[in-house]
Amino acid sequence: MEHKKSPDGGWGWVIVFVSFLTQFLCYGSPLAVGVLYIEWLDAFGEGKGKTAWVGSLASGVGLLASPVCSLCVSSFGARPVTIFSGFMVAGGLMLSSFAPNIYFLFFSYGIVVGLGCGLLYTATVTITCQYFDDRRGLALGLISTGSSVGLFIYAALQRMLVEFYGLDGCLLIVGALALNILACGSLMRPLQSSDCPLPKKIAPEDLPDKYSIYNEKGKNLEENINILDKSYSSEEKCRITLANGDWKQDSLLHKNPTVTHTKEPETYKKKVAEQTYFCKQLAKRKWQLYKNYCGETVALFKNKVFSALFIAILLFDIGGFPPSLLMEDVARSSNVKEEEFIMPLISIIGIMTAVGKLLLGILADFKWINTLYLYVATLIIMGLALCAIPFAKSYVTLALLSGILGFLTGNWSIFPYVTTKTVGIEKLAHAYGILMFFAGLGNSLGPPIVGWFYDWTQTYEIAFYFSGFCVLLGGFILLLAALPSWDTCNKQLPKPAPTTFLYKVASNV
Repeated sequence: MEHKKSPDGGWGWVIVFVSFLTQFLCYGSPLAVGVLYIEWLDAFGEGKGKTAWVGSLASGVGLLASPVCSLCVSSFGARPVTIFSGFMVAGGLMLSSFAPNIYFLFFSYGIVVGLGCGLLYTATVTITCQYFDDRRGLALGLISTGSSVGLFIYAALQRMLVEFYGLDGCLLIVGALALNILACGSLMRPLQSSDCPLPKKIAPEDLPDKYSIYNEKGKNLEENINILDKSYSSEEKCRITLANGDWKQDSLLHKNPTVTHTKEPETYKKKVAEQTYFCKQLAKRKWQLYKNYCGETVALFKNKVFSALFIAILLFDIGGFPPSLLMEDVARSSNVKEEEFIMPLISIIGIMTAVGKLLLGILADFKWINTLYLYVATLIIMGLALCAIPFAKSYVTLALLSGILGFLTGNWSIFPYVTTKTVGIEKLAHAYGILMFFAGLGNSLGPPIVGWFYDWTQTYEIAFYFSGFCVLLGGFILLLAALPSWDTCNKQLPKPAPTTFLYKVASNV
């Protein structure tokens, strides 16, 4: 499917606004799940490692399913996927209010809400990249701040709702708010359908040489018709055996001159031939699409920067995601008094993540800044900040580290930008789906691992040393892969073969 040139404005700003609201409504509760995490610990009495699975699944499942999410957005478009996902997020949140145990929450909050979030994230990023080119970093930074602002507001909102209406009432109200995603999705007008007339059907014989697979249609049809003619002529001489295998009775029917066989119309033979050809071509197209997908995937991993990028994002999410889920419990374990809390630590992470996404997104648009090295710098500094958490014993120190971690977590806004620069806009959906799969794997494993470390040692020290080491390792691997220059990495990936004609001709068969 071919898109018009990115307008870098106009209706694109409406897309940015509704994508911001969509991520705000979708990710507000899952990112601020640390408030609910403490309530679930008290309500169900399970271990911290097991309870952490709920929040980690909510953030990880959608990313694990990113290849499927990318396929859904490519097949159906951003608007239908967003509307459908709005029902999933709202329904999962409301269903979680009736959870009788922690295992029910694994499904309702972890899987249903998480999958809906993954679909929404892929849809908003894809349609924003289509509408913006020169100002893509700014646009991605703006929409990604929606989830951070949601984290900031929902952390305080959910705590207030729990106090007034209880845990169940809180989830019901938050689920009702998520229904506003449906209105946002209705405004996501696809770029390719605006001011573009529907493509005219093109006869196969008028297609250029690169569509030679379809130039043989007339020839194949003639061959199929000849085969049918031969079968009909042979049928006049010798009929296929009857069900009872009586050849003699069948031969007597041929000898009887009064029995005549009416030859089927020529149009019927053509229809059968066309159907036969269609089945053959359909099988060829499906197989060709599968081969192209596998070939493109192999070509992506031949790019050393892309290969290092998926390792870095996996290690980053294993180590970098737990603070947003567990920081409130870290403060409680450090014996920080509640009266010292000027603002929830999760809210500090949320607002600073919004600032980080916006500023890092603006920096990515400057031509003199190497976006890949900027991303590497955020990983290394975050790893050092994670290693410093065990030394924080007061609210002020924890708040300062929360702000630093939140700002650096804003590198999510430049990650699609880095991916686009690495593989190109044509393969963004494919490459981004693969990378988000590994990010989801890290999101799913990170908080439970940290929780299990605490269950074993009754302290968060070893857990956050492990988290910091993971993020540092990912940053250094990506840095080594990016050297000696950024431009040579872009040249390593061969240009994609023209495969879009398969979709175009398929619609006219």
